Amino acid sequence: MTHDPVPRFGDRRRMRIGLLGGSFNPAHAGHRHVADLARARLRLDQVWLLVSPGNPLKPQAGMAPFAMRMAGARGIADGRRIVATGIEAVWHTRFTVDTVQRLKLHFPNGRFVWIMGADILEQLPRWRRWMRIVRMLSFAVLPRPTYNHRALAGQAAHRLRFARRPAREAPLLPGTAPGWVFLPAPQNDLSATALRAAIEGRVP
Repeated sequence: MTHDPVPRFGDRRRMRIGLLGGSFNPAHAGHRHVADLARARLRLDQVWLLVSPGNPLKPQAGMAPFAMRMAGARGIADGRRIVATGIEAVWHTRFTVDTVQRLKLHFPNGRFVWIMGADILEQLPRWRRWMRIVRMLSFAVLPRPTYNHRALAGQAAHRLRFARRPAREAPLLPGTAPGWVFLPAPQNDLSATALRAAIEGRVP
């Protein structure tokens, strides 16, 4: 199989679910660190690792096959609290706005929150219909080395400053929108780019 089935939990249960999307090229300990940290700080029942079949903002050169990336995501998940899923491949959605709309229809009782690093907050205005996304669900931003200052001074943070909440209110985010927090946390400097470079024996 090239993808896991749609997670069965959430169809009828009012679960608190964090969504951590990405290419997972490759999946690594930094992804698991973010998932565990977000689950604890946001008081989530589960975190879903949404393995993208193809990120529109990333070049295809150097992108491992989807099946390989899915296998890597499964390897860092536990299948219970941290769940790897190829739901976007099942639904043939390439853009986050389309995935989120389908999730809210398919899991009407799910209380979702998007999990992102500061690097993603900085590039958020490049996402298709990004303001539609932030009107549909809240998000939590975790620090990333070298990105934090630029992200918090960037276009998305400025435009959404009205919706920012203090970090202590992070557990209130799932199921609400708009709203976001920046979560001060120990920073993990692992990145998929650096890890691929190390595997390939080159400097990133």
